[in-house]
This record gives sequence, structure tokens and C-alpha cells, in this order.
Amino acid sequence: MASAGFGRLLGVMLATAMLMGALASLGAAKAEYEVVIRKDVQYVEHDGTRLSGDFYLPKGLTKAPVVIGIHGGGWQNRSRASYQHWGPYLAKHGYAVYEIAYRLSKVGTYPRAVYDVKAAVQFLRAKGADFGLDPDRIGLIGDSAGGHLATLIALAGDEFSENRSDPNATTSAQVKAVISFYGVYDMLAQWQHDQIARPLDQITEKFLGVSPMKNRRIYFESSPISYATVDRTRTRFLLIHGTTDDVVDPAQSKDFLVALNQAGISVRRIVVSGAGHFWASDPFEGEPGSYGAITAPRILRFLEGAL
Repeated sequence: MASAGFGRLLGVMLATAMLMGALASLGAAKAEYEVVIRKDVQYVEHDGTRLSGDFYLPKGLTKAPVVIGIHGGGWQNRSRASYQHWGPYLAKHGYAVYEIAYRLSKVGTYPRAVYDVKAAVQFLRAKGADFGLDPDRIGLIGDSAGGHLATLIALAGDEFSENRSDPNATTSAQVKAVISFYGVYDMLAQWQHDQIARPLDQITEKFLGVSPMKNRRIYFESSPISYATVDRTRTRFLLIHGTTDDVVDPAQSKDFLVALNQAGISVRRIVVSGAGHFWASDPFEGEPGSYGAITAPRILRFLEGAL
């Protein structure tokens, strides 16, 4: 009888311990960090141009995973406020963000921006520990042209190497996760769309420096979808786009999703009903009906599993 009573007591104690552990884990998952901002941290110098970024860091979290923010703007414009909302939001939830500047396009200067983004990844892998980051847990987040650069580096970073003396040139540029808002994945398809959507601002042709009638190879080589092949990468992708985007055809995300799936590459997609372009940099906390608020919890769940 005493033995049976002891067994029941032990069972209750074990169940209580498991419940407390589960509650502790839940509390840890919901913990919010104070956000520390460090501005203008240089990651490389290319052709005399010093390139830097702004850190959003979760205070007190050691070896934090980090996501590099890559702005859009048709490869030719930039606002330093591109990730002023996602930066604090992700840092508050335990993911550091490093929002970078890259060299903006002038006709014929591709692939300078690709080299720059790759250098930012290499910088964090080599020096991330100096900022309390985990150099083995690096992701990318980009919108529009930034989504193009993020997915291109994730799939084909090794294809883009310059003969330069970058301090981290031999460091790996592999990343574990990519979040892409309405990215450009097929440059020829985007050029064709530009003829209708942007007849006075041919952003794709400006970026690549030539029309596809003169050089189709460059359109293939600069397209992330061209590198969606078997055994290419273990990176996990999250593609986000709206249903009414008139700048980047939503069909690009669908086709890229299919290509990644066919190659056995992990990918998820969020389709936001009624959303167009340009909304990724809008405020969303405290605005439950906003497109950012709709996607934010799913982005956190994705990062939890991918990074």
C-alpha cells in the first residue's frame, strides 16, 4: 500500500515538473527583449564606397540568430527606414536584424549589389560573434529587388566571386533561411512585365545594363529561379506576396515555389489577399488589419523552425 502511495506521489511530482517545464518553455517563447540599435556599422568597402548597416539587437540574448535586411527600390533607390518596423519587432522576439545599404544600380554595373550582399553575409559569419550573434544562424529578409538579391545569394552565392581583397572573401556566404516579400525571381519575366507596368522606368534593363534582345544569358544568370536545382542548398525559403501586385507579377512567386519544390528545397508561401506592392516597410504593430500584422506571426513561426 505504501509502495502504491509512493508511486502515485512520484507520478504527481513528475507530472507537475513536466507542466512547470512546459509553462517555462511557453514563457521563454513569449519573452520579449529590449531592443538595442547600433547604427552605421561598416561591413565592407567596395571600389572606395564604404558600405554599412544598422543593427537591431535583442539586449541580453547571447548568440542571437541574425537576419540581414535587404531593401527594395528597383535596385536604384533606397530608404534607410526600410526595416525600421521589422527590425525592432524581430529583435524584440529574439532575432537580431542587420539592415544594410548596398551600391545602387547604374547602367552596366551589375552585379555590384550581389557582391555587396554576399560580403554582408561573410562579414556576419566572420565577425558576428563580436556583436553577440551566432555566425551559424544567419538569414536574409528582402523586399522586391531585395528579395531578388536575398534569394540569389542563398541559391547561387558561390557563383558570384570578385577578384578583390575583401577581408572576409574566403568566408562562406551560406545562409539558413530567406524571407522574401514580392521578390523578383525571373529577370526575363520581370523585363517583359516592365514593358507594360513600367514603360518609362525599365528597372530590370537598367540594373542589368542591356536588353534581352542583346544578351539573354545575363537574364538567365541573374535569375534566382535558374539555380533552383537538386542539391543546390539546404536553405529554407518563405515567399510572401499579395494578390494585386502590379509591379512584380504574383505569378513569379508561384513559379519560383514550384521550381523550389521540384528541386526538393524547403519552401513555404504566404499569399495576402488584396495586397499590392510596397507594403513591407509600413508600420504594422497595433494595426491588426495591416498586411504586416497578418504576416508577422507566421514569419516568427517560420524563423523558429528555420533559424
